[in-house]
Amino acid sequence: MLPVSRFVDGVIANAARARTGMVTGEPGPAVRRPWTEVHGQARRIAGGLVAAGLRPGQAVAVLAGTPAEIAPVAQGVWLAGGSVTMLHQPTPRTDLGVWRDDTLRVLRMIDAQSVVVGAPFEQMAPALDAYGIRHHSPAQLGQSPEADPVDAGEDSPALLQLTSGSTADPKAVRITHRNLWANLRDASEHLRCGEDGVMVSWLPMFHDMGMIGCLALPMLSGLELVSVTPADFLGRPLLWADLISRYGGTITTAPNFAWAVLTRQLARVEPGRLDLSTLRVACNGAEPIDPATMRAFVEVASRFGFDPGAVNCCYGAAESTLVISLSGLADPMMLDRVDAAALERDNRAVPAGATASAEREIPMLGRPFPSVEVRVVDDDGKPLGEREVGRLQLRGESVTDGYLTPEGWEPARDADGWLDIGDEGYVADDQIVVCGRRKDVIIMGGRNIYPTDIERAAGAVDGVREGNVVAVRLLAGEGVARESFAVLAESRQAADEAAAARIAREVTSRVVAEIDARPSVVRVVPPGSLPKTPSGKLRRAAARQLLEPSDG
Repeated sequence: MLPVSRFVDGVIANAARARTGMVTGEPGPAVRRPWTEVHGQARRIAGGLVAAGLRPGQAVAVLAGTPAEIAPVAQGVWLAGGSVTMLHQPTPRTDLGVWRDDTLRVLRMIDAQSVVVGAPFEQMAPALDAYGIRHHSPAQLGQSPEADPVDAGEDSPALLQLTSGSTADPKAVRITHRNLWANLRDASEHLRCGEDGVMVSWLPMFHDMGMIGCLALPMLSGLELVSVTPADFLGRPLLWADLISRYGGTITTAPNFAWAVLTRQLARVEPGRLDLSTLRVACNGAEPIDPATMRAFVEVASRFGFDPGAVNCCYGAAESTLVISLSGLADPMMLDRVDAAALERDNRAVPAGATASAEREIPMLGRPFPSVEVRVVDDDGKPLGEREVGRLQLRGESVTDGYLTPEGWEPARDADGWLDIGDEGYVADDQIVVCGRRKDVIIMGGRNIYPTDIERAAGAVDGVREGNVVAVRLLAGEGVARESFAVLAESRQAADEAAAARIAREVTSRVVAEIDARPSVVRVVPPGSLPKTPSGKLRRAAARQLLEPSDG
C-alpha cells in the first residue's frame, strides 16, 4: 500500500482496531455497522470511483441525505484520493429550475469529475443526465472490488466546503488533508474522544459541523456515532434527547436555535422519563450563542440529570476547517460582562462595574486550538492588546489557503499567512470573545451596535418566534436620513393586524430599553419569511429585500 495522508492513515487504523461503529435508521429500525464494515464498503466505493476515472486531487460532488450512505461515500472518496463537496440539498419548497442552475454553477466551479447521487435525491439524476454530467449511485459503486488507498498528499484537497450564503454566488473553502488532520487531532485531544464515547448528531452533512465534527471526527477517533437526519430532528425534536438517553450519549453539538427548540420540548416532559446524565459535552456553535438560551436549557435539562459543566461554547469557521476554539471541559458557561458604553463607543471590553449604566454579557469561547493562532488587529492591521476590540485574524495548520470561486482561485491569506475571518471581537484571559460580523455592525451616534444584541432583545417579546429575528443595517439615504436599522421578526400572529401592531410596538420598546437605540422600521412577518442559508443561518443582507416593497 502506498503512503497516505495522516488523516486517511488514521481512519484506516481506527477501522482496524475500533470495536465501535455507526448507528443509523432511527427513529425507525436501527442499523449498527462497525467502523470496519463502513471501511470495507468505502474501499469498494473507492474502487468504483478509481475505475470510473477519478484521479488524485479531483473533486467528487455528493448529493445524498442519509448518514448510512454519506459515511462510506465520503470515506471512499478520500481513500480514492479525491475531495468531497456536499451539494446543497433541494427541499419540498425549492424551485428545481433554480436549484439545477445553482448546482451546475457549483459543479463547474469545483470541476467535479462526477456526482454521487443517493437517497432521497435519486429523482435529480435525470437533470444531471440532461447536461451530460456523469453520476453514480452508492449502490453501484459499492459493487466494485475493494481498492487500496490512493496517496493524494498532505496538501491535496480533502474537502471543498461550500460556504454559507447565496447559492447563486457560490464559494468553496479548500480544506487539505493537512488542515483536516490538524483540526481533528486538536478536537479529539480536547474532547478526549475515544471508544468510550458516544456522539449523537442530527446535523446536516453538507455543513462543516456535520461532515467534519459529526462524521470525520468519530470515523478517525473511534467514537460510537448515532446519526439521524435534520428532518428527523425537526419532525420530532425530542428524538435528539431520546437518543442521548437511550444510547448513553456523551457528546453532542448544535447551533443555538436547536437548543432553544429542545428546551421548549423538554419542559413538557416529566422528570424520570429521560436520562441526560451521561452527556459530558454539549456544544453550542455555528451561530451566535445566546446565554439566556443555554441558561434555560440547563435549568430544564437538570431535571434529567444533565451536568451544567457539560455546556461548551465553541467558535469555528469553515476557513479553519471547523473549530477555532472550544471552552474547557467541565467548565460552566463563562460569560464576559462588559460596560456597554465602552464597548460601543471606545471599542474596549471593560469589565462592567457598579457604575456601568448598561452592560453586555458575551460568551467566552475558549482558548484557540494549538493548530490555530488568533490575533486582533485594527483597521490598519496593527495588532491590538487585551480587551481591545478589532478584527479577528487566523493562521496556522488548520487554516485554509483560499477559495474556489466561479471566477477562479481566490487566496485567503496575506503575505504573513493571516486570514481575516470577518468577525469583530477581542481576547480576554487568553479566551476568544466574538462581538459580531464586521459587515453587520450598525454605527449610530458614534456607537458600534451589534445586531445580535438587538435580535436577542426583540426575540424576548411575546409572540416573536425565538431565533427568527434579524436586525438589518440601513445606511444613510436608504430611506433614512442617517445610519439606522430595521427589525424583522417572524410571528404566527403576523396575519392578525392588531396583534402584529402590538408585537411591533413591544419590539420597539424592548430594543429601546435594552439597547438605547430606536429602530427606524419594525416589520412582523409570517413564519418562514426570513431568508436562511442551506444550513439554517439567517441571512441579514438578503432579509433587507423584505423591506423594499413598502419602504423602497
